[in-house]
Amino acid sequence: MNKIADKYAADDVGSIFLYTHEAHPGEVMPELRSMEQKFEHALKLRDIYGVTRPILLDSLDGACHRRYGSMPNMTWIFNRSGTPIYKSDWSDANSVDNAIAYFLDVTKRRRNKERLAPFRVERLDYRNQDQEQFYAGLARNGPRAVTEFKDAF
Repeated sequence: MNKIADKYAADDVGSIFLYTHEAHPGEVMPELRSMEQKFEHALKLRDIYGVTRPILLDSLDGACHRRYGSMPNMTWIFNRSGTPIYKSDWSDANSVDNAIAYFLDVTKRRRNKERLAPFRVERLDYRNQDQEQFYAGLARNGPRAVTEFKDAF
């Protein structure tokens, strides 16, 4: 996602990372109990994943996360007026890149005086699923995170 943010920065496309909570807390990254702890976790994740985008913290009770769907790895794109123009229940770089390119093209077409009317669309996208990387992320949170995830499925 950092690469996408960099790619479109010159087009005035902003990008943030909203840190909500650990989906699978463990001994190393336990369940959040304070905003100070949440701040520390966000810094760790920034360093682990090399996040270069601004990181915003959701409230401790996750109000923003709940308001926008509660999925563990969502992406939303809003236009300048704050209208959601893209919502995905999983962050996938190819899908997000495609959506941004599409909406930048819409902006260009509007500037060229094309008459455009909005419509809604649903599509099924596909993402790479790297189980090894996923379990490595769980292990970073602690052995309990791995055990609890495996036991749940």
